[in-house]
Amino acid sequence: QVQFVESGGGLVQPGGSLRLSCAASRSTFSIYAMGWYRQAPGKQRELVAGISSSGSTNYADSVKGRFTISRDNAVNTLYLQMNSLKPEDTAVYYCNAAPDDSFLYFVGSWGQGTQVTVSS
Repeated sequence: QVQFVESGGGLVQPGGSLRLSCAASRSTFSIYAMGWYRQAPGKQRELVAGISSSGSTNYADSVKGRFTISRDNAVNTLYLQMNSLKPEDTAVYYCNAAPDDSFLYFVGSWGQGTQVTVSS
């Protein structure tokens, strides 16, 4: 039922930064765990960062210390601040909701995502 619109991607040089946003369509946004995912060509979609309904966060080892996930429940929006970007971060980034922070199940449909390209 829930729909998402991702934005904020673009082309950036290694070491640069981007801030992604994910706008959710439902006012029940606050009850869900939320996650950022990415998918590179020829690879499976992977969870990059997650945040619980209470604000607890977790990150893939590959992005720890560089990425920060946050949420603003008042405006039904999820964010991903990405610093010190590397070429291997290049992917389409998606967001979705889950009933808990195990992220075994998804609540919403997948959006179009936003392309992040890190290249010199």
